[in-house]
Amino acid sequence: MAVTESDPAVTVLVTDPDPSSRRLAIAALRHEGYVVEVASTFKQTLSLLRRRRPAAMVFDPSGLKATELVEDLRHRTGIPIIVVSALDDEQHKVAALDAGADDYLAKPFGVDELLARLRAALRRSTTPVEEPPVVTPDFTLDLGRRRCRLNDGSDVSLTPVEWRIVEALVRSPGAVVANDHLLEEVWGPAARSKANYLRVYMAAIRRKIEPDSAHPRYFITYAGLGRLFLPEGRA
Repeated sequence: MAVTESDPAVTVLVTDPDPSSRRLAIAALRHEGYVVEVASTFKQTLSLLRRRRPAAMVFDPSGLKATELVEDLRHRTGIPIIVVSALDDEQHKVAALDAGADDYLAKPFGVDELLARLRAALRRSTTPVEEPPVVTPDFTLDLGRRRCRLNDGSDVSLTPVEWRIVEALVRSPGAVVANDHLLEEVWGPAARSKANYLRVYMAAIRRKIEPDSAHPRYFITYAGLGRLFLPEGRA
């Protein structure tokens, strides 16, 4: 659903050194009713962020230090960051997501897909922080504050991608979340066939959270079907 004139102004910051793709993103966003701030360099981006807080960013971290730039932004702001890049290989996508990006879109991208990814990112970012923590026999998850604490008092550090997987499962406790749905929720429609993504990240989540990662009690895999979160744990 497009932003309307009656909606509060939703500002999106677009940073892209490529004039043609920058114009495309700006035109699409303004057509949908978003207020658009524009930068062509990382220095301009930081200057704009100091002056006001946009609702989200569309960011092309061109250059050899792309991952470092995404990490820098994530330390400065909690708003959704959608990376757009001419690099379309899996390694760069995973690196950007692990660095803190909320989504990754390869150039040339379709306008409708960009807008859909932005809407999804904005919905996730407006999740109320007041929702009660999810308490299990072995750990506590505070989804609003993205905090995981084990019963021994130690905090668990999850990457942004790991958090999105955990959130998608924890918000449907006791229900099997289909693999393709989970892939689309975390990585977008183009990832629906990338089952290996889930295997890698679920293994990392279990190592960090499960009492025994080889015999998971809370984050269960049903081969060929999907993943399941059990708040009370599997006996």
